Amino acid sequence: MTPEPDAKQSPPRQAAFVVFTPSGKRGHVPVGTSLLEAARLLGVDLDSICGGRGICGRCQILLAEGEFAKHGVTSTAEHLSPAGAIEARYKEKRGLAEGRRLGCSAKVLGDVVIDVPPESQRHRQIVRKRAEARDIEVDPLARLCHVEVAEPDMENPRGDLERLLEALETQWGVSNPTVDVALLPQLQTILRRGKWKVTAALHRGEPGGYGGLEERETLCALWPGFHGRALGLAVDVGSTTIAAHLCDLSSGAVLASAGMMNPQIRFGEDLMSRVSYIMMNPGGEAELVAAAREAVDALVEQLCAEAGVERDEILDSVFVGNPIMHHLLLGVNPVELGGAPFALAVGSGVSGYARELGLRFHQGARFYALPCIAGHVGADAAAVLLSEAPHLGEEVTLLVDVGTNAEIILGNRERLLAASSPTGPAFEGAQIRCGQRAAPGAIERVRIDAETLEPRFRVIGCDLWSNEEGFAEAMAEIGVTGICGSGIVEALGEMFLRGLITPQGIVDGGMAARTARVRGEGRTFSYVLWEAEGASAVVVAQEDVRAIQLAKAALYAGARLLMDRLGVESVERIVLAGAFGAHMDPLYALAIGLVPDCAVERIASAGNAAGTGARIALLNAAARAEIEGLARRVEKVETAMEARFQEHFVAAMGFPSDPAAWPRLAAAVELPAVSPAGEGLDPGGEPKRRRRSRRQP
Repeated sequence: MTPEPDAKQSPPRQAAFVVFTPSGKRGHVPVGTSLLEAARLLGVDLDSICGGRGICGRCQILLAEGEFAKHGVTSTAEHLSPAGAIEARYKEKRGLAEGRRLGCSAKVLGDVVIDVPPESQRHRQIVRKRAEARDIEVDPLARLCHVEVAEPDMENPRGDLERLLEALETQWGVSNPTVDVALLPQLQTILRRGKWKVTAALHRGEPGGYGGLEERETLCALWPGFHGRALGLAVDVGSTTIAAHLCDLSSGAVLASAGMMNPQIRFGEDLMSRVSYIMMNPGGEAELVAAAREAVDALVEQLCAEAGVERDEILDSVFVGNPIMHHLLLGVNPVELGGAPFALAVGSGVSGYARELGLRFHQGARFYALPCIAGHVGADAAAVLLSEAPHLGEEVTLLVDVGTNAEIILGNRERLLAASSPTGPAFEGAQIRCGQRAAPGAIERVRIDAETLEPRFRVIGCDLWSNEEGFAEAMAEIGVTGICGSGIVEALGEMFLRGLITPQGIVDGGMAARTARVRGEGRTFSYVLWEAEGASAVVVAQEDVRAIQLAKAALYAGARLLMDRLGVESVERIVLAGAFGAHMDPLYALAIGLVPDCAVERIASAGNAAGTGARIALLNAAARAEIEGLARRVEKVETAMEARFQEHFVAAMGFPSDPAAWPRLAAAVELPAVSPAGEGLDPGGEPKRRRRSRRQP
């Protein structure tokens, strides 16, 4: 894994600064370098199998134009060489989408921000969000009614619509429904094609409303003859990934699930960077809105192909996301969420016709966006609340949706509180020297022997541990490319438990006397997880420890604030939600102090709980009224305004080591002895000797 160049280092003469998204890798390259070569120089995953001759087309990229304050870059088309004969030939023979360039042909002339789309990545992102198995009472808002309509005759001059409505009332008891005007131009053709036998779709939701439901039904779709399938879509629009589930509205079955990286990443890895982009580029919100909607559209295409169904069978959809994703999907400029008092444009649930969002479902299909709880606690948190239902039990439950902005809910049937903490992208592999997102080749599991301090690990894409026979052969094609979020958490947890990291978060140079894997880097030390001849080593560096400390301290401090407000010293149950939480061992979440002390067996992963909550709201009409009421009940704690947040944050920077303070963790694993701050380095930065650990594996 090539270390990310320091953006602040002095650039070489005649050099340009290049930022690649979504990896976030950046650095200076000589002017005139092709983007394919720049990607290779900076360790960016850009595919090519034709040797850069413009034949395979696998190195396609997108130029992100605008002012990117976070990177100090103004990226324009003039900073790339014009398209030449190679790209013209490829476009003529095989086609090249608008805005796409071939990385092997486009040369860097100035500072640029370049987006590498998923199909151009050799090691493509695995969006590990799935539809969790869960019992849901199926009572959707959309239903189908097959009717036989009286044919017109000279003695009965009533219109076709009136006779259709009469048939619905007499045969199905549907009284005086409203009618989607968009259906009228097709009405007569459909009736005659079906020989006066048609299937009507009715929807109970109030189009264009916000909050609450409308019991009066709307005639929203019509098919000739018998049509027995009505579909719905549940979508979790995350800041990093978008996950969608295609469901049968009558049975509740998930027909297909798919996910992709949120293309908005090219405008900024974190939410505030995207808000900043909009502030710096007037009209930039339209670009982010289009990116989110186009991504949903692409997922729908994939889901329908996988399930063997048509788009126009989708009659209802539900969307969840953090407040900024929520607003952008609805076409709302989110700049007010970029600063205090973090005002939402709308907090209640929003519903309307899917076509108003540019979504190509059935023309009468609806959408519903769950309510947001507060300015930084969004519809995704509301969906997790709906999915995990702490409000129905007595035990104090902590829900944590771990992402670039952690959303935290604490409480039980008596009281619910919520907060958000800016954890940043470290848990997703960003800001980590050898970090990457969850993709084939990324280390995701780590164990370190207590005596030898030798590591073993598992890599995404291979079921074998690194010390098992056949691992090298199985990894020959994939390769070890880096370490993802769950891997770095487990690595730090193991390093702390084995004494390689002090409770203060210092990689202990004294351990170099016991293992050659602890190596000096100036005044600090790192631990080598993997190395091979001809490849960059995968290491855990001191700055990686600091990045995770900052992220986990922010999350823990937010949880402690809620516990203070609720008046409790411990929690009885912890639920880790989100793709990251789904692949993190609860023991290591405790070992590094990511969450408050709790019995390990009482910490569970809910997987994509936000997606599950979206499915519940899609398939059960009463759930929408339930979550509207719950969202209003939740008490929001603004961490930025709480005096004790900094106190909790500082206290949470260390790694848990005092058995008295962490009795449940101490019951599950032997903790290292408490050591003085700074152990492992003398004032000159040289390693100190440390006594041999007697811990057992």
